[in-house]
Amino acid sequence: MTSLPWLNHLIIVPVLLPLVVGALMIPINQARHGLKFALGLASGVLLWAVAVALLVLADSGHWPGGIGVYLAANWAAPFGIALVADRLSALMLVLTATIALAVLVFSARRWDRVGVGFHPLFQFLLMGLNGAFLTNDLFNLFVFFEVMLAASYGLVLHGYNLRRIQAGMQYIAVNLVASLLFLIGVSLIYAASGTLNIADLGARVALLGAQDAWLLQIGAAVLALAFLTKGAMWPLGFWLPTTYASASAPVGAMLVLMTKVGVYAVLRVWLAVFGEGAGAAEGFGFTALALGGMATLLFGAIGMLASQDGGRMAGYGAIVSSGTLLAVVGHSGGAVLASGLYYLLGSTLAMAAFMLLIELTERIRPPGAALLAITMEAFAIEDKPEDPVGVGIPGTLAFLGLSFAACALVIAGMPPLAGFVAKFSLFHALLAAAPEGVPATTWMLIGLMILGGLAAIIALMRLGVRTFWAAGAVTPPRLQFSEAAPVGALVLLCVLLTVQAGTVFDYLGRTTAGLLRSGDYAARVLGEPPVLRAPGAEEGAR
Repeated sequence: MTSLPWLNHLIIVPVLLPLVVGALMIPINQARHGLKFALGLASGVLLWAVAVALLVLADSGHWPGGIGVYLAANWAAPFGIALVADRLSALMLVLTATIALAVLVFSARRWDRVGVGFHPLFQFLLMGLNGAFLTNDLFNLFVFFEVMLAASYGLVLHGYNLRRIQAGMQYIAVNLVASLLFLIGVSLIYAASGTLNIADLGARVALLGAQDAWLLQIGAAVLALAFLTKGAMWPLGFWLPTTYASASAPVGAMLVLMTKVGVYAVLRVWLAVFGEGAGAAEGFGFTALALGGMATLLFGAIGMLASQDGGRMAGYGAIVSSGTLLAVVGHSGGAVLASGLYYLLGSTLAMAAFMLLIELTERIRPPGAALLAITMEAFAIEDKPEDPVGVGIPGTLAFLGLSFAACALVIAGMPPLAGFVAKFSLFHALLAAAPEGVPATTWMLIGLMILGGLAAIIALMRLGVRTFWAAGAVTPPRLQFSEAAPVGALVLLCVLLTVQAGTVFDYLGRTTAGLLRSGDYAARVLGEPPVLRAPGAEEGAR
């Protein structure tokens, strides 16, 4: 069926390209910012093009079942390393490349030169992210996680100050513990099943004896602790708000994406291993994910209401997003998952834009203004207002205000943008999934999602009033085009996601249908044959 076999090599490009470009940047003198930026930008554009190509290949029937398999070293799975590009992984690659390009352009005039090693670390971060989305092996998932985390350690401390160092040390310590749990969980799973290939593990789980199945479930629970620490599930996500508030704006935008990697890993592993055909282990852990997701959602909503700082507010907003997604994974229904993936796209784009926007809006806030004073000033009403005088709104303030409003609408799930479409479709899917009676947990989840949206709109409205209205007479901030363009592009993508919701939902419906057919996934990966040498090739090589 594969008429152009060389296209399979595109699957390895999102891992190799940032690795090579990052290595090439290391010996370049730190003063040559322009050259490093040009290399990074070229890498980002190529990564985006390759990700889009993989998405088209996965959805066009080029590969059987929409699943492309790349056998590294030409060893068949489960004995060799297999990289898998399906609709979900290709979608995450496109999302990663899009946000990475926006962050890279935003950093071009300031953040890439306030410390050393920004561009190489950024490329290695992309390598780890892309590898985590493509790998089909738990140990290599650990390797790519560590590459991603090692790069993020340097980026979190980039442009260091005391606050950033303190938050960075906490971030490093928490993730080192999570990595240890990851290794322990992987070891237990291998001891129980004899494999770490996710597709092979899904095929074997139903055949395990009672003792091995029990050991496998313990290993999976320990592995889940590692994933959920990175995915910020309550109470494991205590580190996240402080890290978001302390990191530089571009790094904070990438942290939004990194938080989703933990959720992606749970979704990928749990549906493949404990989905249909898992025998007695089918459905293991899904209830815990649903309940934990709801607790996380509630924790994030309370945190948003209690936050005054924009960075901490964004951190708790990311926790709300993760909680919603984990609860959706716990329900694991097809329509529910499709709506959850749509919510993932919109919330990630909006939160990344919001992280970049926070730095720009802070430039218009008067230093030292007391919160109580400016809040009282905002709501003071004149008894005899003067005749209105036409005063033009500076373009920068208009741009920042509209961008802030758009991000707030998506994050809170208010109409008319993608956040509202996502939540409305989630409500519909959750209710339609139980025609014989809606369980109490489903009503709880719907209520918590509404509560989370109310908390978000109250917190963001308060921040918006304090920033744009109560600041009084301010000098319009100076924005570089390279700072405004990425924010505007991400906001426009949220609008486009709303306008093209039907097309996106069609794609996500096909994506979730493939995810729920774990048996077909396993058969496709394990059935991929090695590439045979052409006759006489070996003699010619000699």
